[in-house]
Order: sequence, then C-alpha cells, then structure tokens
Amino acid sequence: MSQTVQRNRLDRAVGPDDHTLGPDNAPITLVEYGSYACPSCRAANERVAEARDEFGQRLRYVFRHRPLRNNDLARRAAELVEMAPDDDSFWRAHVTLMTRSDVLTEQDIIAVAQDLGVDVSEPETLDPARARVEADERSAAASGVLITPTFFINRRRYDGAWDESSFSDAMRGTLGHRVRSAAVDFASWGPSAGILLLLATVLAIVLTNSVWATSFEAFWHQHLGFTLGPLSFDMSLRHWVNDGLLTVFFLVVGLEIKREFTVGQLSDVKAAALPIAAAIGGMAVPALLYMLVLPTGPWAHGWGIPMATDTAFAIALIVMMGSRVPVELRIFLTAAAIVDDIGAIIVVAIFYSSAIQWMYLLGAVGVLIALAALSYSRVYRLAPYLLLGIVLWAFVHAGGLHATLAGVLLALFIPTRPPANLNALTAQFSSIVAEEARHGSEVLHHGPSLPAIRAIDAIYDRIQSPADRLLRHAGAESSYIILPLFALANAGVPLSLGVIENHEPLMLAIIVGLVIGKPFGLLLASLLAVACKLAIKPAAYSWRQLAGAGAMAGIGFTMSLFIAGQSFPQASDFAAAKIAVFVASIASAVIGVALLWGARAPVVADQAERIDDENAAVSSASAA
Repeated sequence: MSQTVQRNRLDRAVGPDDHTLGPDNAPITLVEYGSYACPSCRAANERVAEARDEFGQRLRYVFRHRPLRNNDLARRAAELVEMAPDDDSFWRAHVTLMTRSDVLTEQDIIAVAQDLGVDVSEPETLDPARARVEADERSAAASGVLITPTFFINRRRYDGAWDESSFSDAMRGTLGHRVRSAAVDFASWGPSAGILLLLATVLAIVLTNSVWATSFEAFWHQHLGFTLGPLSFDMSLRHWVNDGLLTVFFLVVGLEIKREFTVGQLSDVKAAALPIAAAIGGMAVPALLYMLVLPTGPWAHGWGIPMATDTAFAIALIVMMGSRVPVELRIFLTAAAIVDDIGAIIVVAIFYSSAIQWMYLLGAVGVLIALAALSYSRVYRLAPYLLLGIVLWAFVHAGGLHATLAGVLLALFIPTRPPANLNALTAQFSSIVAEEARHGSEVLHHGPSLPAIRAIDAIYDRIQSPADRLLRHAGAESSYIILPLFALANAGVPLSLGVIENHEPLMLAIIVGLVIGKPFGLLLASLLAVACKLAIKPAAYSWRQLAGAGAMAGIGFTMSLFIAGQSFPQASDFAAAKIAVFVASIASAVIGVALLWGARAPVVADQAERIDDENAAVSSASAA
C-alpha cells in the first residue's frame, strides 16, 4: 500500500558558516534547529548543556535558526545574535537569550544588543544576519524539520525522548538504538516493502527447488488449532497465513480504502474520476482477454487472476526511478490500485468462495449489527471492535465466504472522528507536566502519579482516531510481516519443464491478461474518460507516462497468486499459474520501466512561456 516517506536526514553537512561548540573532528555531532522564543528550546538547552558536560571533547554542538512562525520577537532575536562579531560573542548572546528570563521579552533583545554593541537598524550588519537566518530556515525545511527544537545526531534526525538515558543512548550509538534506527530507515525507504516481498519470493523458489523441498512443503501442511471441550478448530499453517494473517492485510486495505474515500485522493470526485475509470478498465479488459483465450474448460474459472495489481512492487519500482516519475503519476497509480483492491475483494467474495452456509452468515450479520451499534454510539476503544472482528471472521469462514472478507467488513465500522482540538490538548498536557514537575522529588522516587498517567493516555488516545491508530500499527505488520509470509508460503514453485507441459493455454491467458490487458484497459478507459469529459488528466505527466504506469499495473503477484490459489485446487495447475504470474509480472515491470525511463513530462503553459522567453533572450544576445 501507499507509504508516506519523510525526510529524516540533515540536508547539508556542518560547515565553516555554522556556529559550533566542540572540536571539528569530534565523533558525535549534535545539530539543533531552535528558536529563542520557543519554551521547549529553552528547556532542551539545559539538556544540551548536560550532554556537553557528559561527552566533553567527543561532542560537537551546532545551533541553527528556525524562528517560530509569525513571531516577530523570535525572528529579531535570531537576526540579532547573527550580528555578533565573533563566535564567542554569538554563544554569549545565545546563552543570554535562552536563560535571561522565563519567556523571551523585548528587554532581553535590548540587553543583548547593548552587550554586543550593535545597531539593529544598520542595513550593512542587519542584511547579512537576515540572510543567514533565512539560509538556516531553508535548511530546516529541506531536512524535514516540523517543530522546534529538532535535533540531528550525526546527520540523522533524533525523534526520541530528551531524557538523559534516551539522549545519551542515541549519541553513544548503542546496539538497541542502532537496531531501531536501521528499522526506521528501512521502513521509511519507499521500495522497502517491495524489496522484502521480492526476497521472500526468491527464498520460497530457492527452497522449493532445493534438497529441502519436501521438508519445506511439509512444514506448510502442518496443522495448528485448538480444542475446547466438544469444540475444535484447526487449519494448516498455509491456511492460517492465507485465511488468517491475510485477513489483517485486507483489514489494512479496507482502512486505506475508507481513508482514501473520506479524506484522501478519492474524496474529490474530479480528482478520483481518472484513477477510478483507469482501474475499472484495468480490471475488465484483462478478465475479458483471459476468457477469450480460455472460454471454457477446467481453467475458465481463473479469469480473476489477471485483474489484480500488486501495489508494493509497482510503487517500489516507481520510487526507485526517482524524479523520472512525477509525483502526480505515483498518486494516480496508488489511487487506481486502491480501486483495484476493491474490485479484487468483491471478486473474491462473490466468485471464489465455497458453498454458502446461511446460518453462519446470519450470525455474521448479527455481528455487523453489533459493530454498527458500537460505531453509532461513538465507542472509540479498539478492543470491542477487534473482539467482534474475531467472531465475524469465524462466522464468515464457517459461512462459506472467504474469511479475508471479514477484514474489509471490520474496517468499514472502525470509526474515524473529527480532528482533535490540538490547542486544548496541548494546554491540558502542559498543565499536567507542569504540575508533576512541582513534585519533582516525589516523581523521582515513585514516578508520575496515576491520575497524570491516565490523563496523558487519554490525550494520546484522542489525538488519533481508532481507524488511524490501527492503520498506523497494522500497516507496518501487513507490509513487512504478513505479505512476505504470504509470499514465502505461496510463491514456491518447481522450476521444470514438466510444470509447463500441458498448461500452455492457461499460462498464455494469464500472461496476455496481465501484460497486454492491464495497460491496454487502463489506458483505453483513461482516454475514454477524458474524451467524454468525465475526468481530467493532470498536465504533470504525459500519455506515454500513463501507459508506463499501466504497464506497471500488470505486476499482479500477491493478489494474483491469492486468486490463483482459490481458483486451482490442483497443485500442478496452481504451479503453472504461479509461473505465469511471475513471467507476466517481470515482463510488465520491464516494459513499464522502459516506457517511464525515457519519457518526458509535458511542458505546461507557464513552463512553455518561460522557455520561450529564455530562447528569445538568447536569440537577442546572439544577434547583438
């Protein structure tokens, strides 16, 4: 699924223009973006002083300006210290502004100006200082700084607590901190989910074609379950992955679909029209081509296989191409994949389920009514929804529908809510912390009081809606645990000509559907939607780039393998379908990269006008 990649690296290294304390060759460099009018910066200043005492010559401290927005006093203070004649004067003024009073005042500015002996009205000293502050602000924006203070330790943003232990662990680079940092870096890298999925796939294929093949397959056939009196339930490990863990993946898909249709790219009808039309065409045409190749026979039921798009692989490739692919095209493909997921869910629920058991489905309806009652009553605790979700899963599974449908249905009822009043919550949190600070010795011995902890938990719980909180936690597990496990359990296929033998028509139908049907259907539907004025194509990408995205959509993989497993109970048929999905996905990736690599974004009107002006200027200069 889509991921938001945040910048967490320092945009530029520490240079001679920076204000530093400590040796240049110190192994630890601590960079702070702060403001003299920021209360948190003043509190953090004491922690920085403690760190400098603790690490001594091993630490180099750098201060860069990021004045509070819409605060004239903060900006004037930053410009004032930049008028200092030397570094010693700068640091003396810096400490004064941070410590002279509890809150930055006009008197602090006057006192520091007098101490520096500068005239703040002189343009020859004010202009360079202002330029220096503005340069630091640009650096802060490029480094992903959102709040003050923000710290960077050896060029990596530090997002942990400021207490002595956490701060020191980060600067020492302890093993625990390095492991956490590496995990965060990997998760924030756009292609990471696709890379992990690819590694799991390669491992499954290698093990299936090794001397451990029999043991590897036998492992997935082991049964796991429970017995409670006369009741018992068990499934093979592969079924637990496909019917159990994959339900969490579908829960995440459902939450993302809900978010996209409420506050995301699909919430605006005009913005959503193009990816919706493209996704419908990208599902219908592959299915039709499959049915043209295999109109009848034992494999005709597999027409849903080429309908699906694997978002993780497609987005990973697009991210790896960087600026060659416009952000708007990435958004288009992600939105189309969301709609594609909806289609895949409907297809699985209706066409790839076993015999219906209506009594169990009536029980599922009862659970849905209970979930609706919880949501209507504005119950914002997650536990009741998750408990009912487990019961819903059991009823759906026993009722003959595919159990993963329970994840999507559960997502529809997990509530969102209006954004929290952050000003009120911040004021409440500050008052709690201030009150606890007045009992410093008691806190040191016994920790914060129980009412304070409960109040802070309530504030934290109010900041995010249950849906957003679950998506934040379950999204990572879905991308980095569940999907790789699914690939490991299902992607293994023996690489031999015997698998292909007598399965050529089946493989051809899948490959034609994904490699030809996906891009053709996506592009044709987009052209028709634009021609009929139902949608507008953004000027940021060309039709060739849209065709490249259509080719990328032919990477079926996860959902294609899932539907293939439901379509073909025979191991030989499933193996041939897997090879066809692999071949089609690789071919689609190669074609998509080829189309996007050399494509150029169209020149929009204002760019064309600017280029014409530049060409005219060049021609005039040449004539002169």
